Order: sequence, then C-alpha cells, then structure tokens
Amino acid sequence: MSKTVVRKNESLDDALRRFKRSVSKAGTLQESRKREFYEKNQV
Repeated sequence: MSKTVVRKNESLDDALRRFKRSVSKAGTLQESRKREFYEKNQV
C-alpha cells in the first residue's frame, strides 16, 4: 500500500506526482488490473 504525506509548503500537484511514482514503483496498479477479473485455471 502506497502512502504519501503532503509536506509543508508542497503543492498538491507535487504530492500527487510523488504518489503516482510510488504506486508505479510498487506495481500496485498493474497488480490490481491483473486481478480485476477472475480467470479460471486451465487444465
């Protein structure tokens, strides 16, 4: 889980940019897209 705290004198755009970067590095968005739909096991 990515967490970003807005620093003192930091704009919301800068904080959002840092959050997006941390989510990208953690692979959170790709993982959620991968698990969005259930895929039945192939036998």
